[in-house]
Amino acid sequence: MTNSLRLFLLILIVATAAQLVLPWWSITPIALVLAFVLGRRGWGAFLAGFAGVGLGWLALASWLNIQNEGHLSHRVAELIPLGGNGWLLVLVTAVLGGLVGGLAALAGVWLRQAIAKNSQTAST
Repeated sequence: MTNSLRLFLLILIVATAAQLVLPWWSITPIALVLAFVLGRRGWGAFLAGFAGVGLGWLALASWLNIQNEGHLSHRVAELIPLGGNGWLLVLVTAVLGGLVGGLAALAGVWLRQAIAKNSQTAST
């Protein structure tokens, strides 16, 4: 299993489980730490974070939308320019969550690369 796939699965599982009991922003340190430990390349980590958090948010937002028959999402979608389309709001939510997760994972890889580069410069 490749590093990016392993990172994607871990972010998906851990972030989805964490957002059931923690605030929404808890996905950020989770994606950052997992990408710091497992991530090798920036682009792969971003995609793993985007897909992992995005799919997790899509699944949970869809489940909540189905549970209340779309009433709440319809009302919120009327407040923002989505024309009252609750499912479009669910999709926008997943994309925004995916961007947060992807950028956090990218920051984790960049932090690791910066520390590694800094330690190499200090040793020479």
